[in-house]
Amino acid sequence: MQASETTVDAGEVAKFEAMAAEWWDTEGKFKPLHMLNPCRLEYICAQIAAEFGRTRDGKSPFAGLRILDIGCGGGLLAEPMARLGAEVVGADAAAGNIPVAEVHAEQSGLEIDYRHTTAEALAAEGEQFDVVLNMEVVEHVADPAAYLAACAALLKPGGLMICSTLNRNPKSFAMAIVGAEYVMRWLPKGTHDWSKFITPDELFDLIRGAGLEPVDRKGFVFNPVLWKWKLSERDLSVNYVTASTKPAE
Repeated sequence: MQASETTVDAGEVAKFEAMAAEWWDTEGKFKPLHMLNPCRLEYICAQIAAEFGRTRDGKSPFAGLRILDIGCGGGLLAEPMARLGAEVVGADAAAGNIPVAEVHAEQSGLEIDYRHTTAEALAAEGEQFDVVLNMEVVEHVADPAAYLAACAALLKPGGLMICSTLNRNPKSFAMAIVGAEYVMRWLPKGTHDWSKFITPDELFDLIRGAGLEPVDRKGFVFNPVLWKWKLSERDLSVNYVTASTKPAE
């Protein structure tokens, strides 16, 4: 892919740019992500610790690791990674997200390198990372295969990519679109396009096509009784997350 090319879908970017000011409002349009975030962080931290031989004890367990949060939004994942000691770059194609993320990081006393850019541009610049966090982005891009290839190019040999998205089936349509957007009104109508959802097997094929090796996948399952999310070994029917590695040279 040439440096001038991009997989950014302008319509998808506009949706999130319109909500940029609400990133840190736990009762606003990003309430579902705030609810999901502890579960996402549990998975991310466990995978990073296992891959790089780290523990989660101590003040800065991820010190020395360079992490990219692609599609960083307001910094909901970038900030915890910085608190764990990693050098963090947060990148987003929606320009309006960056100042929101920068202000919140400054208020939180964190140093995070936020950039209005794309995975393709970073790859063209030769950027390299130990970890790429690619969370709830692939279902919003114009060309998932090209986008994942750019993410793979950003990984150092032996690096780790965590990628989450939504499965494509009747249950995900009922829960992620009808339920979340129309019934619970957790998200603005039209936030997701069900036709862009990706099954776990399809995502693994795309990841392998990008030159990475899938090593794990789990589901994010919402418990309406406890009103919280949990990780599931078997239920990948709606939200799910994967881990993959780049072969060492």
